[in-house]
Amino acid sequence: MRVPTSSCVIPRADRTLKHIARKRFGQHFLADDGMIDAIVRTIAPQAGQHMVEIGPGLAALTQPLVERLGALTVVELDRDLAARLRSHSQLQVIESDVLKVDFSQIAPAQSLGAQATPSTPLPGQAAGMRVVGNLPYNISTPILFHLLGYAHLVQDQHFMLQKEVIERMVASPSTSAYGRLSVMLQWRYAMQDMLDVPPECFDPPPRVMSAVVRMVPLAAPAIVRFELLEELVQVAFSQRRKLLRHTLGKWLEARSFAGAFDLQRRAEEVPVAEFVALAQGV
Repeated sequence: MRVPTSSCVIPRADRTLKHIARKRFGQHFLADDGMIDAIVRTIAPQAGQHMVEIGPGLAALTQPLVERLGALTVVELDRDLAARLRSHSQLQVIESDVLKVDFSQIAPAQSLGAQATPSTPLPGQAAGMRVVGNLPYNISTPILFHLLGYAHLVQDQHFMLQKEVIERMVASPSTSAYGRLSVMLQWRYAMQDMLDVPPECFDPPPRVMSAVVRMVPLAAPAIVRFELLEELVQVAFSQRRKLLRHTLGKWLEARSFAGAFDLQRRAEEVPVAEFVALAQGV
């Protein structure tokens, strides 16, 4: 069946001019209809919601999302793809490196109020942004850290990433996957590994298994200075096989820390809440 190419429909990649994936952008385009449907069901977009898609690429997810939402904001770095997306009347296209995007400028006005929380908007207010995307494998962690600064404006996030990265995001203490990424993200989000996406669902196929993660900002996260927590956690996991007295102990001593903290452990044994409490006390 031929898909109409009106201004309200983005042609699928195999029905239009071929776009060659660019390695420097980490491009792998989702191309399996069944998996696309499964991901859209997982995201569950509703008409009128304010959603931002990072890296829409060839619009495999973009079209079913905008059909349900009515309008969609997309962030695309590739100028050729951005030009193609502009032909769609229901898309607001931001041609930019996502790491340079100020998401507070594209958040719904209601979510900017100091009283509103992402998961429980005030009566009469719209929920915050919903953010989705197939994140480039080569810069997925920097994107996740960039978005941490806007978590208070977000209702939820759904991202397709390397399966290995998601395992690190949701890992529990005392496991090999638990590390810096686990601590920094679990301080701010409740996260769930939703479904696996095998390599054959992409064009070109990546060499790794992918998955979709759901990230919901915590309504009342512990208040801590982000830069301090980030530095503390980075030092703690810099030599994860050593006891913390060899790494974090020296860092705390340099800051004249006089509180109580068990340094006779490895970093992977320390729960998120203890790292956060330590950062609050330094």
